[in-house]
Amino acid sequence: MQRIELAEAAGNDRMAAGADAPLERLAREATELVRELGSGGTPFDALPHSMQDADFVPSAQLNIELFFRYLAEGAEPAEEATRPLVDRVVGLVRDGMPLTEVLTNYRVGAGFFWAQLLPLLEWEDYSLVPKLGLRLTEYLSLIMARIAIAVAGDVRHPGWDSLERQREIADALLNGRDPSDWAHDPEHPIPAAFLIAAVRLGEPAPGTLTALRGRIAAVPGALLHRDSGGWAALVPMGAEADSDPAGRLKDVLGIDDSLPHPQFWIGLAAAPEHGAIPAAYAEVRVLAEVARCLQLPAVVCRRPDMMFEYAIATADPARQSLGALLDPLREQPMLAETLDTFVENQFNHNAVARALHIHRNTVTYRLRRIRELTGHDPLQPAGISTLMAARVARRLTAAAFHA
Repeated sequence: MQRIELAEAAGNDRMAAGADAPLERLAREATELVRELGSGGTPFDALPHSMQDADFVPSAQLNIELFFRYLAEGAEPAEEATRPLVDRVVGLVRDGMPLTEVLTNYRVGAGFFWAQLLPLLEWEDYSLVPKLGLRLTEYLSLIMARIAIAVAGDVRHPGWDSLERQREIADALLNGRDPSDWAHDPEHPIPAAFLIAAVRLGEPAPGTLTALRGRIAAVPGALLHRDSGGWAALVPMGAEADSDPAGRLKDVLGIDDSLPHPQFWIGLAAAPEHGAIPAAYAEVRVLAEVARCLQLPAVVCRRPDMMFEYAIATADPARQSLGALLDPLREQPMLAETLDTFVENQFNHNAVARALHIHRNTVTYRLRRIRELTGHDPLQPAGISTLMAARVARRLTAAAFHA
């Protein structure tokens, strides 16, 4: 007990020391860590996928601010200060995220930040660890209690039954079950045909995902469904054939191709009847994930527009052996770059030479070396087709493709 009191006294003394106090230094490091959160990669790969949505970043920033203020002042944050955190969780639960997953994310997130920040303490600052651990436990308990109370109150809201019914209908349709026997609502009948959309995320700006979900949810009759890689939507489709479903969805979502890419991708397929929904759902998940991995320029992606990439993505286990064909170029970055540029410039030697600032004869020599090392001639149709497939397979693997 005395040790904890001494540590707290030491922490208070250091806090009074100014900008170089260890807790203030940790606060700056934590803020910087949150700023990098949306970029992914090590060490952020260890975080649950649902925490890596860009919409998590503002909440993480607010948590850091409130926690370190609590450390400095010793007073619990007021309910009004934590309301944005609580409201966000209520919204996520309404969208279908289980409360257990939300609370697990808080626990995992706190452990992640603790593991990243603790090594930054100097040896003489380790007396602060008991205070940090105690205050973190108190802060998390407070936030989780407020979240649980708010969610419990929201469940009693009259609109909750309707949201739960919509989620159950979406889950049934996507998994090939007919909800018509139990989902009776004469005022809101289940449409016969849907556009099925799956959303996968890159690094969207904060708030993008929430706005996107809101626009889809505002479409009359639309159904939302969370899945392991992101989320899906069933958008009602008229009985008549839609000549441009991608264009119609972009209009609904306010997607403007002239603006910078929003860093999310939507796989899209039509399901003219309920029986076609599961197959369309499987297809759009692959489309959206392939588009994310390859960073395709299109936001809304359909299979007719990416047949080559779709075929490779669904050719498992051939996809793994295809990617291995380029292993001989791993230690030859100039040859790999030349192959990429050759494909991107429609196999035009002169264009490749200009892009790489080399002589045309050098392009020819490098293509010959690619043939010698891989066994596939980029100047022959069969050879370049195989190498192009290998490039796609390798990029999918590198981006952790998972349909």
